[in-house]
Amino acid sequence: MGDHAQSQGSGELTVFDPFAEDFAEDPYPGYAKLRETEPACEHPLGFWLLSRYDDVSKLQRSAHSVDERNLTTLPSWKSDSAELGKENRMLRGLSLVDQDPPDHTRLRRLVGKAFTRRAVAELEPRVTGLVDAALDRIAEAGRADLVTELAFPLPFSVISQLLGLPEVEHRRLRELTGTLARGLEPLAAPGVQAEIRAASAELTAMIGDLVAWKRGHPGNDVFTALIAAEDDGDVLSEAELVAQIGFLYVAGHETTANLIAGGILALLRNPDQLQALRTRPELSTNAVEELVRYDTPVHLMRRITTEPLAAQGKVIPPGTWVVACLGAANRDPRYWGEDADQLRLDRPDAHRNVSFGAGAHHCVGAPLARLEARIAFGRFAQRFRAPVLDDVRWNGRINVRGVETLSVTVR
Repeated sequence: MGDHAQSQGSGELTVFDPFAEDFAEDPYPGYAKLRETEPACEHPLGFWLLSRYDDVSKLQRSAHSVDERNLTTLPSWKSDSAELGKENRMLRGLSLVDQDPPDHTRLRRLVGKAFTRRAVAELEPRVTGLVDAALDRIAEAGRADLVTELAFPLPFSVISQLLGLPEVEHRRLRELTGTLARGLEPLAAPGVQAEIRAASAELTAMIGDLVAWKRGHPGNDVFTALIAAEDDGDVLSEAELVAQIGFLYVAGHETTANLIAGGILALLRNPDQLQALRTRPELSTNAVEELVRYDTPVHLMRRITTEPLAAQGKVIPPGTWVVACLGAANRDPRYWGEDADQLRLDRPDAHRNVSFGAGAHHCVGAPLARLEARIAFGRFAQRFRAPVLDDVRWNGRINVRGVETLSVTVR
């Protein structure tokens, strides 16, 4: 946006500039100005932006599309995608996140048969063991980067185990999914888009090989369950199976790592709340909801309108790319009250955050993310009585925004 951020509706420069130098450090002042002055604005690059809670929540629960083929007006920054079609879409546009009903409904049923709450609950001892082992290493060192030691390896190990991926594949898979996550950022440069396409092609081929291997080496894991998943005689095609595994792998660790690191950072910056969690461990479940509200791991969500959409006295036409700003909605004082910018682990309505989505596209991995975060936050609070924040650095992303380095001294 930056110098191009001139609103077509008002003729004035928008107050929202995610490419500003200090945005990655703290986007929330920019979100506040956006909510107050341009809560539903049309951008000259060809998309609309919504930032108030009611509008964002309504859009999440709507039946509007996620399929780019429904666009009638192509955003200028999607020109590369239009030229290359599905070749430029992550996992060829076949994952849950890129499908509308009836395909989305069918895929969700099949994936849901394998990704159950019971399967997630059975992982709790494993997650607790991984967290405790990480905290032991941190305690022994006395000072550590919590992203390297805990926030990233925990969800990475858990999703790898849940999917049943061979250990030998992990390093390259991690590199490829990190590249794919950059595809979720707005206005990716052509060179970055080329890297994303190459990573998507390599990941697709790699998972295709893993599908063949897994057919001969079945196990008690999601990968095997998805191969066997059936719904009224319907099964995943080979291409669909590859896409769902790739999607679950990317979504299963990139965003959860942001949640864990960002949540611990918020607790360190709000020592009264860290103490509250320490003395009242029963807060741990609600703490996850409040922490994911306070600093969401994913800041933007998109839909393509299939019918006129009314927002803030304006009407967005069908076939339009609409971006919902989750980070802004999660701090909207019209919904959350005047203390919306404050961290309150006992906030009674924290579970109404928009971070995990809603409606048909509610995050299928939300139970797993909540489990991992609950254990990580609770065990960290109990283990370390006087942790000191030494340094924090952000990953510089706008959408999948997160902490890249979180150096802490523990006692």
